[in-house]
Amino acid sequence: MTQKTALLLIALAAASAQAEVRLATVFGDHMVLQREQPIHIWGRATPGRTLAVELAGRKASAAVGADGRWRATLPALKAGGPHRLSVSGDGSAALQDVLIGDVWLLGGQSNMEWPLSQTDTGAHEVASPQNAQLRHLRVPLRASLTPEADIAPAAWVVAEAGTVGEFSAVGYHFARQMQAVQGVPIGLVNTAWGGSHLETWMRRELTASDPALAAAVKALPASGDEFVRQRRELVEGRVKAWQPGLAWQGVDASAWSAAGDIDADWPTLKAPGVWEGQGLADVDGVVWLRRKVELSAAQAAGAAQLHLAKVDDCDEVWVNGQKVGGQCGYDQPRAYPLPAGVLRAGANWIAARVTDSGGGGGFHGDAASMRLDTAAGNVSLAGPWRARVEQARVNTAPTANDAPTLAHNGLIAPLQGLGLRGVLWYQGESNTGRAAAYAGDFQKLITDWRSQFANPKLPFFFVQLASFLPLQNNRPGQGGWAELRDAQGQALKLQHTGMAVALDVGDANDIHPRNKRTLGDRLAQLALHDQGVRASPASGPQLLKVELRGGETWLHFKHTAGGLRTARTGEPLRGFVLAGADRRFVPATARIEGNAVVVSSPDVKAPQAVRYAWMDNPSESNLTGADGLPAAPLRSDDWPLETAGKRYPN
Repeated sequence: MTQKTALLLIALAAASAQAEVRLATVFGDHMVLQREQPIHIWGRATPGRTLAVELAGRKASAAVGADGRWRATLPALKAGGPHRLSVSGDGSAALQDVLIGDVWLLGGQSNMEWPLSQTDTGAHEVASPQNAQLRHLRVPLRASLTPEADIAPAAWVVAEAGTVGEFSAVGYHFARQMQAVQGVPIGLVNTAWGGSHLETWMRRELTASDPALAAAVKALPASGDEFVRQRRELVEGRVKAWQPGLAWQGVDASAWSAAGDIDADWPTLKAPGVWEGQGLADVDGVVWLRRKVELSAAQAAGAAQLHLAKVDDCDEVWVNGQKVGGQCGYDQPRAYPLPAGVLRAGANWIAARVTDSGGGGGFHGDAASMRLDTAAGNVSLAGPWRARVEQARVNTAPTANDAPTLAHNGLIAPLQGLGLRGVLWYQGESNTGRAAAYAGDFQKLITDWRSQFANPKLPFFFVQLASFLPLQNNRPGQGGWAELRDAQGQALKLQHTGMAVALDVGDANDIHPRNKRTLGDRLAQLALHDQGVRASPASGPQLLKVELRGGETWLHFKHTAGGLRTARTGEPLRGFVLAGADRRFVPATARIEGNAVVVSSPDVKAPQAVRYAWMDNPSESNLTGADGLPAAPLRSDDWPLETAGKRYPN
């Protein structure tokens, strides 16, 4: 090798070691940047270089630090585009079709994540003409032990045929309403994670003031390998404790579908009910559930149908050793036909092999939906099932709910510096067991996110939990879901917040109501009012004061332009309960008097407290304003809540 050749190879090696200019992943073709705010752009390049950044004729320079990171700030721009964003000085990079408009961050859990194609109007919406000025960035789900500098690879997508069906449905309907009124491009940055707890969205500094959260965060390992090791030890310990003496690694489960008494030494799981709350917390993998059913000759004769409520996530089902069905989908009802001859007079065995990929696992839903329908009547299958773990899986990386801060580290921390118009939030279902604590934690999160995005007035609009769970299980004046809704409502004391009430769009049997259009529209009305575009509040009637007049309780409301109404004209008011000194709530009658509701009950001579829509499923509560917006749940008392004192992780 000549000296000249050697020098050339050395030069080429040095050049290849230099990092070409790169923008952070949140920036891409078809993106939307926030109008009327300074525009921050950042990324990585070769240390020591100086870069030139240009957008719509505006220019800025950026020095690359010793860590390879750079950041530039461009002057604010009016709505418009498309523009080209270019960065040069260490090679070059360019992005096309960049719009300037309003950027909204979407956060929360699966109801915000829910795609447009799977809603009640999804087929129509997907087939309708789309708006190329509506863009969506689905931030890939990633939990992290420490704050990430960048999100995982992702692309901005234009609302058009073939793509719009995967947009967040709530975000899509919100954006369409905002565009119809304001006529500016809308960008949606979707970080929602199904099943996520509030605490995982907090940053480490925020958890320091809460002993339970601080301890959980402090206990996090320093590396991913150590996390996996600790998680494996935890899962293995729980499985061994739950089914002592029973092997679960490398077992032959081929005979577990058999028709026979093979499970006498198995522990039991109550069904419906996911196994995480029955001793197998944090256990994902494969669990068998078996049930012995005694049938008469008449019940066993002819065809039948097996109902297993819903299964999280996948199932394979056998009856008397014969496979009868199986499917995947945690929110899908299970109903399997049994041909004549499958059932027998006397003992019958049902076996279900359930695979859980994360979150809850096992049977869930309404107990009435776990049954065997026979020609001679129905047989309930709710109650104890024999169960055994076939295999437990340990994730090779953390997931959102493994500890506080993890979703924030992977999804929110990398976005700091991005210009936003505001935040849309739909979360809380996973926190109903510790609802009382949610009130303070949610307000802290809002304030802290505003600090992170350097905007103390950043609008933050959220959906109050929809009605859910069987009506027959309601306890008047009680319930964790009711307490969580109240905790959400307390955040309205913060300026530039708004709450979309969702009592009237829920589904007793499905935690994911398919009507996302109503919620998106209500969030849009809140945003338009906050921006001064809509003159009247978009909140529905709100309690102003409570007045006791003898045996009657008068509730005076504000935001009642046009008066109070019921959801359907002519129907009586429903959803009010009263309690006396015994603090026992009973259903009450109510009537509208101008801007007040008068509540009374012959069973409560001296009322001490009144509550409205205060139950897990308040779908029958029907007080609205003249504009049809429903009133939020309320209470006049400050009595201790059922969830008081319950903290993470309980």
